[in-house]
Amino acid sequence: MESGIGSRRTLGSRVGAGYGAWDAKWEGCRVEGEERDLGSGMRRRIWDEDGEHQELPALIPAVPQTYIGNVVISVNPYTSLPIYTPEKVEEYRNCSFFAVKPHIYAIADDAYRSLRDRDRDQCILITGESGAGKTEASKLVMSYVAAVSSKGEEVNKVKEQLLQSNPVLEAFGNAKTVRNDNSSRFGKYMDIEFDFKGEPLGGVISNYLLEKSRIVRHVKGERNFHIFYQLLAGASPQLLQQLKLRQDCGHYGYLNREGSNLPGMDDAANFHAMQDAMRVIGFSPAEVTELLQVTAVVLKLGNVQLSSSFQASGMEACSITEPRELREICELIGLEPGTLERALCSRTVKARDETVLTTLTVPQGYYGRDALAKNIYSRLFNWLVNRINASIQVKSDKQRKVMGVLDIYGFEIFQDNSFEQFIINYCNEKLQQIFILMTLKEEQEEYVREGIQWTPVEFFDNSIICNLIENSTTGILAMLDEECLRPGVVNEDTFLTKLNQLLATHKHYESKETQNARRVTDASLPPRCFRIHHYAGKVTYNVTGFIEKNNDLLFRDLSQAMWAARHALLRSLFPEGDPQKVSLKLPPTAGSQFKSSVAMLMRNLYSKNPNYIRCIKPNDAKSAMVFTPELVLAQVRYLGLLENVRVRRAGYAFRQPYGPFLQRYKMLNARTWPRWHGGDRQGTEVLLAGLAFPAEELAFGHTKIFIRSPRTLFDLERRRQERVAQLATLIQKMFRGWRCRTQYQLMRKSQILISAWFRGHRQKNRYKQMKRSVLILQAYARGWKARRTYRKYFRSNASTCLANFIYRRLVQRYLVGLAKNLPPLSVTDRTWPPAPYRFLSDANQELKNIFYHWKCKKYRDQLPAARRAQLQARLCASELFKDKKTLYPKSLQQPFRGEYLGLKQNPKYQKLHAVAKDKLVMADTVRKVNRANGKTVPRLLLLTTEHLVLADPKAAQPKTVLSLSDIRGVSVTRFSDGFLALHLKEVSTVGAKGDFLLVSDHLIELVTRLHQTLEATTGQALPLHITDRFSTRFPKGDVSITVVESPKAGINGPVCKKKGSNKMEVLVH
Repeated sequence: MESGIGSRRTLGSRVGAGYGAWDAKWEGCRVEGEERDLGSGMRRRIWDEDGEHQELPALIPAVPQTYIGNVVISVNPYTSLPIYTPEKVEEYRNCSFFAVKPHIYAIADDAYRSLRDRDRDQCILITGESGAGKTEASKLVMSYVAAVSSKGEEVNKVKEQLLQSNPVLEAFGNAKTVRNDNSSRFGKYMDIEFDFKGEPLGGVISNYLLEKSRIVRHVKGERNFHIFYQLLAGASPQLLQQLKLRQDCGHYGYLNREGSNLPGMDDAANFHAMQDAMRVIGFSPAEVTELLQVTAVVLKLGNVQLSSSFQASGMEACSITEPRELREICELIGLEPGTLERALCSRTVKARDETVLTTLTVPQGYYGRDALAKNIYSRLFNWLVNRINASIQVKSDKQRKVMGVLDIYGFEIFQDNSFEQFIINYCNEKLQQIFILMTLKEEQEEYVREGIQWTPVEFFDNSIICNLIENSTTGILAMLDEECLRPGVVNEDTFLTKLNQLLATHKHYESKETQNARRVTDASLPPRCFRIHHYAGKVTYNVTGFIEKNNDLLFRDLSQAMWAARHALLRSLFPEGDPQKVSLKLPPTAGSQFKSSVAMLMRNLYSKNPNYIRCIKPNDAKSAMVFTPELVLAQVRYLGLLENVRVRRAGYAFRQPYGPFLQRYKMLNARTWPRWHGGDRQGTEVLLAGLAFPAEELAFGHTKIFIRSPRTLFDLERRRQERVAQLATLIQKMFRGWRCRTQYQLMRKSQILISAWFRGHRQKNRYKQMKRSVLILQAYARGWKARRTYRKYFRSNASTCLANFIYRRLVQRYLVGLAKNLPPLSVTDRTWPPAPYRFLSDANQELKNIFYHWKCKKYRDQLPAARRAQLQARLCASELFKDKKTLYPKSLQQPFRGEYLGLKQNPKYQKLHAVAKDKLVMADTVRKVNRANGKTVPRLLLLTTEHLVLADPKAAQPKTVLSLSDIRGVSVTRFSDGFLALHLKEVSTVGAKGDFLLVSDHLIELVTRLHQTLEATTGQALPLHITDRFSTRFPKGDVSITVVESPKAGINGPVCKKKGSNKMEVLVH
């Protein structure tokens, strides 16, 4: 619900001077109980010429706003109105207070400009009954100030944090009451701090007396704090499961096990808005989780049920009926269930040096449970306010200006009024006292003090009521504290008796006993109650619970249990639970704390310039556009608006000390501008005399000038603005002329300097060019003269001799330098000094090649014979297989050993060596492929300088002995296998049987050594074919062999498959 504040009232010929009749186009609204159409322009007057009330309007206008002087009167329309748009913000921005239609934006703009332009700290006091729209009015003030202040990334962040504090505090501090769906159940005062430019820097929030009793009980038709319903409606299923909550509000005792439906309020959307606001303010995800966990603990405490039992001694005790809720609470806060159960069902009492554990009855247990829930929530709310302050408070120490916005609970009169209503109404009495002092009493005293002719206006001064409540000796709060601290039997009856004794004759206090003493019969005042005649009416207070709520005690066992929890936030809320910091000193009572807070608030408000918004509630049904005249008339009376109108009508709308007034308006008279050398009052009189205002519009006090009509003030401001514009134009003209002259003189001086330097530079360059030309001419002339003089001494071939001499000298220097700077002898070092002259490039490259070849020969000559043979074999393998067979790169890591069988160590193989009778080159194990079926059998292969021997490995007997001259060629595949075909000449004895197919694990080395041996023996190279398809000769004819790369090949080598009589397929990896 958005609060539209007040209806527009025209103030007759003197706008704002105190007239208060509504004058607007009324829409089709209704008076409570009947339909009426009053027509356009019809109205009922509130007061007549003598200030007595007459009639009230039957309808609420479309723009419900008005002024009494500089006090804004607001009426809550209980519906949203299109009067708070950005266009409206611009309409009221930087406008005079009375120059625009009455609006909350007008007073907000006036306060902001006074703070920014005149360095006066401001406060805006928003007062009225509960449900009159105070909370919405405070949000409108803050949103307007945020809209009209400067822009910037950091400034916008501060403004957003200040504005987003509202939804967070409303969620935890507001609730639905019978009078208001969004009633503030705590008092809030925010100091918004600005820098010298009027940009918001941050703020500080103070909270007063959260109604924590609402946690454990509230009347039917009301709700608990919004956060509980928002959490259950808006939290995700995962979050509810994490917090161990159900979505059903009817499950929880502290919610009266009722539904949560509230027309016009979306709890789920408000919960998400609160979460977004916390992120903007700067809450971390961990802090939000801990906050919601503690909130869930408070909600679940209401479901902890106790049952009665009796001990052996006959004493009554209590115990937990259903431990599930208790166990879930302990899981949330990290506490042993037994610890919390003992704290809820028993109490530790210390008497001198002894500690006694006593059991609690069921009522005592429920009292302790509810006290724990109230204390947890109250301390959590204080932590929340402090956490918001930590984010929005100003970090720097620079000078600041302050605007305070007070949004505190309104005056409350319920069917059953308790301690909370007593404290709330006391605070409203103090705020009414400020209003009376500032607007009625102080203003009239100022007229008398300044010597202005004045007829006093009578008004009710509520100081007597404030004194009745807060007097340090006979005040109600002082007697309540005295009863709470008095030893012996203390209850509400003794407290009420004491009040009746001390306040029996007070005209603003009454009870059943005092009425009986006065022989007054009043059935509306029940026993155990007392009544106070507040400024807003008579309120009857039931003293039941006053002692308990004022003491606000929490058993030490419960504090220590909370301290023992492993939940960081909850643990920080109960510092007194630390066993090492136990204090027997009683904490201050709730009443004394609130009294101190209100006193501090009053001092803060008195130190600032006040601005008032008086909120009016049009009806008790919270219905849109319904006006109850009797209700509004009562509010107009007790708010002191009638007296305010009388004072404003008879008084002056504007007053200011002579010095500031003269300083502000002295430019309007030629005699006072630019300086006045006389007194401030004399200068003000001269200034106003030249403006020709009517004499009745002005009054000259001892220290201040008084102006009756705002119209005169508007005229002054208009003339000042016009004159300031003229002076600004004159200053701009003079400044622009000075700037142009200064710029011209600077440009002229610069031009002269540049011209001088340029001419000097040009002459210097011209002289240098002439000098170079003369020197060239002189050189050519001297050369010509010298050549002509010494021509007879020159030989005809002198130039050639000189050239040859120089050439030989350069070559000699090059060679000598090269000898001193030869590169290292490492064969891997290919560096070489560059040629110093281009004509030596070819010779330098040739010398480089010669030097490198010489290094290589030097390196080879130093190698041992075995190492040289191994390198030669490697070189031969490279020539045969590099970039031709895939197996070659893999063989580089394997050294060529030659002898793999260990012939010398194994006596069994020694006779094989004897068969060859010549030098052994290589000995290895191979597999011979059967020509008939493709299967392989192992064989021993011995390569000598003249023969190749294949032997049986078991018997060590030669199977085949080939002469190297019988080998016709070798065929291998291009893959990484060890398959080879050994082609033999047909004319040889062994070759008649056909070619051999072998598989070797050292194929590269075998073919290389065979090639070297054959070349050394016959002088011919080994014919090597690297191909995937070749033909071999078998005894029964030629066979075509096809090599295929396939994953089906065996891991031990190639697989040979016979395909018919003249085809064979070899599968390799």
